[in-house]
Amino acid sequence: MARSDEPVNIEETVVRINRCTTVTKGGKSMSFSALVVVGDKNGSVGIGFGKAREVPNAVNKAVKEAKKQMVRITLKVDTIPHIVWGTYKAASVFLKPASPGTGIKAGASVRAVLESAGIKNILTKCYGRRNPLNVAKATLMGLQSLKTKEEVEQLRGVKIE
Repeated sequence: MARSDEPVNIEETVVRINRCTTVTKGGKSMSFSALVVVGDKNGSVGIGFGKAREVPNAVNKAVKEAKKQMVRITLKVDTIPHIVWGTYKAASVFLKPASPGTGIKAGASVRAVLESAGIKNILTKCYGRRNPLNVAKATLMGLQSLKTKEEVEQLRGVKIE
């Protein structure tokens, strides 16, 4: 069932599982939602959110969605090419490249996205709201807006030294 353009060695990371209880006339009805990040640790990463009555079903739905939503990001060895801000709704994430040996300085949601993308050295700071889903999406938005030196040269039509 694997598509031809889908990376082979995909790793899944469950970031958050929420329990939701609905009180009805017949009693309490429980459901679960799962936030999952998938990636090949080589520049491809995706985020999925699934809801179901049982945890495994919610996780499976989230993984399926995350694989559909996978995007390719620009890396510079094991960090990012330049400083970037990612924003989604009220969550903002600041991403800054770091020298080798620094590691990933980030919270849970941001760390899951960065590790799945294959980034090993980076500094981050989360501003605004700390909702795990919005923070993960803000991180992904920031990573998608990264550009290499060659792409910037081509856009501007000048040589950058």
